[in-house]
Amino acid sequence: MDKKLPTITIEGTEFFIDVVKEELIEKANSQNRIKVKNMLYTGQGYHFHYDTVNRNLAAFGTAGDFTETKGVREITIPNLSDLDPDRMAQRYNQTIENIKGKTDFELAIKPGSLLDLRLNQRVLPTVEIAGHSFFVDTAMDRLRPKDDFRSKGIPLEKISEYYDRTTHAYIIPYNPATHEFQEIDHFAITELPKEIIVVKFPHHQELDRVGWNVKYGFAPVHCIKEQDFQMHFKALTLPWQETNIPHSIKLNLDEKKLQRQNQPAAEKMPDGALNAKKSRKI
Repeated sequence: MDKKLPTITIEGTEFFIDVVKEELIEKANSQNRIKVKNMLYTGQGYHFHYDTVNRNLAAFGTAGDFTETKGVREITIPNLSDLDPDRMAQRYNQTIENIKGKTDFELAIKPGSLLDLRLNQRVLPTVEIAGHSFFVDTAMDRLRPKDDFRSKGIPLEKISEYYDRTTHAYIIPYNPATHEFQEIDHFAITELPKEIIVVKFPHHQELDRVGWNVKYGFAPVHCIKEQDFQMHFKALTLPWQETNIPHSIKLNLDEKKLQRQNQPAAEKMPDGALNAKKSRKI
C-alpha cells in the first residue's frame, strides 16, 4: 500500500483514499474496501450509511430503521478533489489551480461535451420556435432571438402564467414576424389572428438547468446527468383547435349577437362563459 496516500478517519477507523480506483481502503486491513460508486453523490460530497462493526457500508435495509444500537451511522465525506487534489489534478491532466473549487462531477465532464459547453465555456442553450432560434438567456430572464436585435424576445416573467402544469410546458401566443410573445385579447377577439400562432416548449428550468441552478442558489450541476443533458430544444406549433381561442371567439360573437338584439349580455350569458373569457391562458 502506498503510504503516501492521504487518509480519512471514519468512526475511529482510518482509511486510505485511493482517488484513482475510487475507493477507501482500511489502513489496518487492506482487504476491507469501500467503493465510492456505492455511495450517494450529492455534489458537495458522498453520503452513505456506515456499519461500525464491519467497518464498511451498511447492509441494504438497515438504514431504514437506523438506530445507534445497530452500529449504523450516517456519514458524509468531501469530494475526492478536496481529499486528494494532487492526484485528482494528475488524473484529469489539470493543474491544482484549475481544479480548485470544482466538484468531482465537474472534473469528470468530458471536454467538448454539451455539459462542458454550457458549464465551462458558458455557451447558452437554444430553443427553436417556428424556425427561428432563441438563446435561453437566464441572466436577462428571457428567450433572446438570435440575429434579431430589434426584437424584445420572450420575457420569461411575462409568460409564467402561461405554464401548463398538466403538460409541463409553456403554451403561449407568438408572433413569428416580430419574434415576440404577443398576448391575445380574449374579450375582443372575433376571428383567428393571422399574425399569431400558438407554440409549446419546456419550462425554463428544463431549457437551462445550469442557469436555473445558479440563479436559485443550487450547485451548477445539481440534479444533472451528463448523458441526459440537452442544449437545443424545439417548440411545437399547436393547431388552434387545441387551444381555447375558438371558444373565446364563440363567446364574443354570441355576446355581439345579444348586443345587437339590445339585450344585456351579462343577463344572457352564463357565468361559466364569462369566467372562461377572463382566462388569459391559451
